[in-house]
Amino acid sequence: MTMSTTTEPTHAAPLLDLQTLVVSVRRRRRLWSSLALLGLLIGAAVAVLLPPPPTAVAKVLVAHQQDQPNDPGTLIRTDVALLQTTRIAEQALKSLKSSEKPEDFMKDYAGTGLTNNLLQIDVTGAGDAQAVARAKALADAFVADHVRRIREAAEAESKALLDQRDRLREELDQVNKAIGNGTPESGPKASANTESLFARRAELTARITDFGQRAAEARVGTPQLIAGTQVVDAPRAVRHSLPRAAATDAAIGLVLGLVLGLAVAAVGAVVADRPVLRREVAANLGASVITELPRRSAGRLQRRGTRGARERLTASLARSVRGSAEPVSLLELGCAPAAALIALDLAAALAAQGPVSVVDGLPGLRLTHHRRRPAELTVVGEDAPAAAGGEVRFGVGSVSPGTAWADLRYLGTRAVLVVRAGHGSAAWLHTVARQLAEQRITVLGVVLIDPDPRDRTDGTLWDGPRTAPRGQNERPAREDSTRGRQTERPPAWAARVPDSDQEAR
Repeated sequence: MTMSTTTEPTHAAPLLDLQTLVVSVRRRRRLWSSLALLGLLIGAAVAVLLPPPPTAVAKVLVAHQQDQPNDPGTLIRTDVALLQTTRIAEQALKSLKSSEKPEDFMKDYAGTGLTNNLLQIDVTGAGDAQAVARAKALADAFVADHVRRIREAAEAESKALLDQRDRLREELDQVNKAIGNGTPESGPKASANTESLFARRAELTARITDFGQRAAEARVGTPQLIAGTQVVDAPRAVRHSLPRAAATDAAIGLVLGLVLGLAVAAVGAVVADRPVLRREVAANLGASVITELPRRSAGRLQRRGTRGARERLTASLARSVRGSAEPVSLLELGCAPAAALIALDLAAALAAQGPVSVVDGLPGLRLTHHRRRPAELTVVGEDAPAAAGGEVRFGVGSVSPGTAWADLRYLGTRAVLVVRAGHGSAAWLHTVARQLAEQRITVLGVVLIDPDPRDRTDGTLWDGPRTAPRGQNERPAREDSTRGRQTERPPAWAARVPDSDQEAR
């Protein structure tokens, strides 16, 4: 008979699992909600403790000689830059009769180009009246400077045209003089010279007339530009609403704090690499998740469901302890209180059928000093003598960092791991699985504490050791009437977890 084996192709694990990241960030909601709340409080405090200074605003309509419909805003940006000059600031301070330096005054106002021809001036002051006065002086200074520049440009252009016209007139006088002094000679050469003089005189006359018209047009266009540059919105104080400012700043702080908290939580989750899903916990420990218990129960229905899950878990563990020929232990990771409660429930269930003792290997002897420990329950240390005949004993220990791995066999060679989701890193879960395998401790299953309520992944290892807390891997020791000896099936040891994806392949 030939046995054929088929190997399934192995898929490399993704560098970043989005589902795991979302669950990890959601589990850190205390962090990002605290940062969001902190941002909200800081924003509201800034609005209350640092109110904006009194501000006045004025709007100026600016007319340009080079205005074009398709202007991209270069001219108005030039006006904004000119507003931030010491010449404008000095003129405004002179009208205010202030001794403040122009450089310091320039820090208290700003210009904004609303459109290609509309300029907004924002000025701050010690009070509303001072801010309004500053805005009025600044707007008047800008308008006066703009008008002066327009007039100077028009006068300069007109003067250049008139000077050119005067030079052409002098040349025309010379041409007229040459025509008047001409000899009445006949002949082709004399006729050609006379015709050229008359053509030159006509050209000079036309150019002189053109330059005169252009100089007049330069003067005519100036009043239109001057009249078009004016203050269209008188300076007025800007009213600030404290509730509105507080609400706006608080909302901004809330959003910034939330974004920062989510970023910190996401980065922390990626760096920590702590499995939170059933699938990841089972894969890293090499054992299936047999049940889940919440860390705390809030609602009545949730408490009822948790109570039912605890009762089922206790009954299953009790069957495993009674039906196992080897001692069974509970090993916790990050949830010592939950492991102590499970041990007390298990001891109570076993005590109903006979004497029971518990080996307390938890850090700090949590079980020995537990407030819910019944007085009749016998709790012993790890160095206690063997259990008496008819007494059921199980151990409770820890696999947290610093555990003495060689001592875990004294608690039990068959173990149920009680693990809190998101507590141990993937590397530490691998370490726990390897150490238990080296100590030849069979892992019956994993009890997951504080799981994600939206986790829908499968925590069962179908290709792993088929163990369960009911002890299907062995038959309880029985007294054979015919042979007079005990028979049992050899236990299946915990599967060794590969150190890397390459070793797994």
